[in-house]
Amino acid sequence: MFIQLEDYMLPCLTKKLFGFDCLGCGMQRALLFISKGEFIEAFKMYPAIYTLLLFFILVIYNFIFKKKKVNPKIIYSLAIVNIIIILFSYFYKIY
Repeated sequence: MFIQLEDYMLPCLTKKLFGFDCLGCGMQRALLFISKGEFIEAFKMYPAIYTLLLFFILVIYNFIFKKKKVNPKIIYSLAIVNIIIILFSYFYKIY
């Protein structure tokens, strides 16, 4: 018997309380698709998933390797790109 990760996903509190999706809705399922190797489905579920993963990898890299830091302009630019992608995909999903 295998563990079904879908059974342990956290529900969206915003969706439960207010009845509409939040900016992060779909991220857990996108990560699940990536873990299964379904990369296109992950992008369809949450378009910012790959840029967010890259962003978090760079931030963690900066914490671990303090002497070989990534240029902060790259991290700030990636953060802005993530915000734009998240907002665009959110409003696209709503309308």
